[in-house]
Amino acid sequence: MKTYTLYLFRHGLTKGNINAQYIGHTDYPLTTFGIEQLKDIKAKYHYPTVDAVFVSPLKRAMDSANIMFPKNNKIVIDNFIEYNFGEFEELTADDLKDNDDFKQWLHGDMHARPPYGESNAEFVQRVCADFEKVINGCISTGTENIAIVTHAGVIMTILSCYGLPEAPMAHWQMDPGYGYKLRITPSLWMKANKIEVVDTAPQSLADMKAEAGESND
Repeated sequence: MKTYTLYLFRHGLTKGNINAQYIGHTDYPLTTFGIEQLKDIKAKYHYPTVDAVFVSPLKRAMDSANIMFPKNNKIVIDNFIEYNFGEFEELTADDLKDNDDFKQWLHGDMHARPPYGESNAEFVQRVCADFEKVINGCISTGTENIAIVTHAGVIMTILSCYGLPEAPMAHWQMDPGYGYKLRITPSLWMKANKIEVVDTAPQSLADMKAEAGESND
């Protein structure tokens, strides 16, 4: 049976990542170090060859995609933008530790939202709606190898909703420039809306373990 391969990659490092800020819609560029880090990852592990690249509209994602996949045209998906943090944007957890709205949001349900931001439910709904369109479109057109370059929150949402093995969002964290390789089996997708997570990328899980073993010797 024909299968498809999907790669999910987080953008490179920004000033907001370094400062541990909540950065959603603010259009931070990559830092100089972030650009060089992506180039180093690419040289060492090689980003895969793909047929189509989908990307968040924000500069940090587009610039990362251009480094990872310079030969591919980029298809912008507006709803792959990061979470709208509202009044929490560009602040840190420490800045907000005494903020009652922040505490309520952290411990709230799917309908909790930052002031002037979006609720968790709204975020999941918009990400998932366009993700399903992308996957269905690739299957219908026979596009076998695709990549999505986006944000940590988007990737963790996709994997917590569709990934096998099933796991909560926090399980799917990844460093800038890294992500996951997934296998799409059309029958499984059509029946259960599930996709198998088969490895990390661009560095494989086996290579990670091997490097960790060498560093412990």
